Amino acid sequence: MATESSPVLGVQSPALGVQSSGLGVQPPALALAALPDLRGRRSLREEITTILRGAVMSGEMEPGVVYSAPSLAERFGVSATPVREAMLDLAKEDLVEVVPNKGFRVVRLSATELDALTEIRAMLEIPVVRRLAEEGVDPLALEALRPLALAIEDAARRRDFIAHVTYDLDFHLGLLALAGNPRLVEIVRSLRQGSRLYGLRGLPDDSIVFASFHEHAELLDLVAARDADGAEALMRRHIGHVRGEWAEPSDT
Repeated sequence: MATESSPVLGVQSPALGVQSSGLGVQPPALALAALPDLRGRRSLREEITTILRGAVMSGEMEPGVVYSAPSLAERFGVSATPVREAMLDLAKEDLVEVVPNKGFRVVRLSATELDALTEIRAMLEIPVVRRLAEEGVDPLALEALRPLALAIEDAARRRDFIAHVTYDLDFHLGLLALAGNPRLVEIVRSLRQGSRLYGLRGLPDDSIVFASFHEHAELLDLVAARDADGAEALMRRHIGHVRGEWAEPSDT
């Protein structure tokens, strides 16, 4: 069984309010100095949960690796209690599993499971986005999502994939919320949080795949223009990246 690996943090994640945790395999001595100090922040448990959830979703916290709450807490500069509570929250979301007397193991999803999640997402999200474009939405509500679209691009350029998946989740849930169906939003939230983007870290800086992160801004433009066909086609292509270019080769 793999043992705990240490995160290296060094890129700013505005959405999280802290330095985001790129959790890769590095010697502990290197990692400790780079971790954020979260002492004195409000909603500490929620902030830690958001960071760790993004780390799991982006593949920065590696599947099969066991992480202990006290070790993570030391690196965050906080007590073990909020970290343990955050990890228990992630266990309820099936992102990690409890390993008695050791910590929490990041759950690895099979290619079949990831394909199923992506298929269901496509069945739900694509028709809703098309309907938003057909029926039209409040321009101000649509433009309120623009900063998130820009933040996603910025995070991609900085290779801050924890910030990227966090902004991405907020963007797409915010867009779906414009359809006025809270139950749908929560279902898609669960599906998206269950997804993994294992291949992001392996993308070269000059990869054409990074151009796909501009699709969020393009999607807003298409919905605003009431271009239902264009919005549907872009959303279909966008979701396709999850099991295409953004996936780890061994998981496709």
